[in-house]
Amino acid sequence: MFKKLKEIDLAQLSVEIKNSFKLFVVKPFLALVKGEKKIKSIDDLQDYIQRKSAFITQETLFGYLKTRIGTNYVKMYDNEDFVKSINIANWNIYTVALQDLTFFSFSYLYVKDEYLNNEIAKDVYNKILDDELKNKDHPLSQDIYDKAKQQFEERFSNISWTSFYKDDPFKTSSEALFFWAPVAPELKNLDKEIVINSMQLKWKNIMKEFFEVVQFNKSV
Repeated sequence: MFKKLKEIDLAQLSVEIKNSFKLFVVKPFLALVKGEKKIKSIDDLQDYIQRKSAFITQETLFGYLKTRIGTNYVKMYDNEDFVKSINIANWNIYTVALQDLTFFSFSYLYVKDEYLNNEIAKDVYNKILDDELKNKDHPLSQDIYDKAKQQFEERFSNISWTSFYKDDPFKTSSEALFFWAPVAPELKNLDKEIVINSMQLKWKNIMKEFFEVVQFNKSV
């Protein structure tokens, strides 16, 4: 289990956690402050998928950990094993959240805007992963990168573009949150329904927002 914990100052948090904070907190927050721009192109869509997947991952994972751990939450960052487990959980949940939002977006566009070139979904997902892999400050690990690409390809080959966006599209990432959250199994099992529902509710807000901001130009 974890090593003995001791009080630390927030300034002493590991480089990994600081960089995770930039990816999963700062970028989504800045977008919230500035207001969400309309999605009119593939580039806009790719940016939206990346930011919102990071936001959902951060909100649900860190929210759950703070709720479950309580007053010891800050102390836990002095534990190297816990910091490492958070980093692993972050990336594994995030890569699946990216998949769900990518499939949701292209399924919706397929039905509502008759955007039929769903192969572009692969380009979007792979480009985001490639960018994360090359991130100098906080790169995605090669093993998670390879696993994520394989999982995406498997899901892509079995997806129903006409129905995915309305048939519980964020089920997989919600289950990933429950699976990867670094909480003792005997405690996590008690939280399963709450944890999954918390992510589903946040995804519903993203869906509502997406419907409002998407103004896709099929020619772009």
